[in-house]
Amino acid sequence: MPSLYDIKPRFQALLRPTAARLAAKGISANAVTLAAAGLSVLLGLAAAATGWAWLLPLYPPFLLLRMALNAIDGMLAREFFRPTPLGGLLNEIGDMVSDAALYLPLALLLPAPPWLVVVIVLLAVIGEAAGIAGRTIGAGRRYDGPFGKSDRAFAFSVLAVAAFFQILAPALWMPLVLGALLLLSVLTILNRVRAALAEIGA
Repeated sequence: MPSLYDIKPRFQALLRPTAARLAAKGISANAVTLAAAGLSVLLGLAAAATGWAWLLPLYPPFLLLRMALNAIDGMLAREFFRPTPLGGLLNEIGDMVSDAALYLPLALLLPAPPWLVVVIVLLAVIGEAAGIAGRTIGAGRRYDGPFGKSDRAFAFSVLAVAAFFQILAPALWMPLVLGALLLLSVLTILNRVRAALAEIGA
């Protein structure tokens, strides 16, 4: 299914000069991965600890920065340095930690039942685990949509801004949108499992 992940090659092309400059300075892929996760945890902790609504507009630019860092760490590993097992583990674990740290506090900040956000985050982690699990049966890492990492970043960015600016009475439609995202999360898990099985001819 279509996903924002499909535009990743073009996004990477824009960031390749930045990756080259970082590589020239000796900055490793693992350092970028850890920086992205650390910054995500800091923003998430600030949102959870304070409950300040003014943090909501920070989500779109920060999530764009996080996607950029995620793309750069991959390019550093593949194109400028040698990929390592540790780097692969840090990349996958860092993504799941970042998702949980960034999105769980939105359960306190969005005008919707908190459990909806919590379940979506849980399904996001399961979805990434399903993508990784393809490797255990001989398939590749699956990134199938329709609600992958980039799609989640876009969706939660829009919801954060809408909640902050009170666009179209978000308390009325926010639960419906989150319910739809929950269903898309389930569909993503199923698609990744099905695609992995199809890849090995099962």
